[in-house]
Amino acid sequence: MKPAPTVWNTASVVRQDGRRRVLFALAGLGAMAAVMPRLGRAQQADAMGAPDAFVKQVADKALEVLKADKALQAGNIARINEVVDEYLLPYVNFEKTTRLAAGRYWRDATPEQRTALANAFRGTLIRTYSGAFGSVTPDTSIIMLPFRGDASADDVVVRTQVRQAGSQPAAVDYRLEKTPQGWRVYDISVENIWLIQNYRNQFATQIQQGGIDSLIKALSERNS
Repeated sequence: MKPAPTVWNTASVVRQDGRRRVLFALAGLGAMAAVMPRLGRAQQADAMGAPDAFVKQVADKALEVLKADKALQAGNIARINEVVDEYLLPYVNFEKTTRLAAGRYWRDATPEQRTALANAFRGTLIRTYSGAFGSVTPDTSIIMLPFRGDASADDVVVRTQVRQAGSQPAAVDYRLEKTPQGWRVYDISVENIWLIQNYRNQFATQIQQGGIDSLIKALSERNS
């Protein structure tokens, strides 16, 4: 019997060094378009405006919250789940992220399997982020790079750099789509490694060996 592939092995996305873990954690936080607890709606990020301006508002506030929240810095899973549920998911098309990661196999999945896969994948990403937040320092910053796309397009990439003392600037890019509700993030690249493409390869291997349910089980077991 062939050993089950480690689809949950995030080492291929997040190298096991502090710098890469920080980058991926900040990428996850950068998608939090409304990380503004206790603030009114007028102060939330403008999801209907220019995509680069939207990401800048998101990234600046996300970094501010991370630096101030000791529970996030400690990798507290319960607190991370609270933040994700309240401030991340409304501004991320996570169903699309999961669908694209599953590729052609998504079409054959039942509605129940799709929901279970999205939940398991979400747990995997949260586990990936959770160990990294404590590595963020007071001098960590997110720099916006010039926007090269068409702001009127329905699908754009916004480029940023994460800077931290003692390290070279690193590229963190966001792929967004325009919806009737405003911009939504659905993919993230850390130093030219796109999240969807990386997981698509791992998911396909697992599904080919054991089907969608095998993938859901493998991810869920790793998250428990």
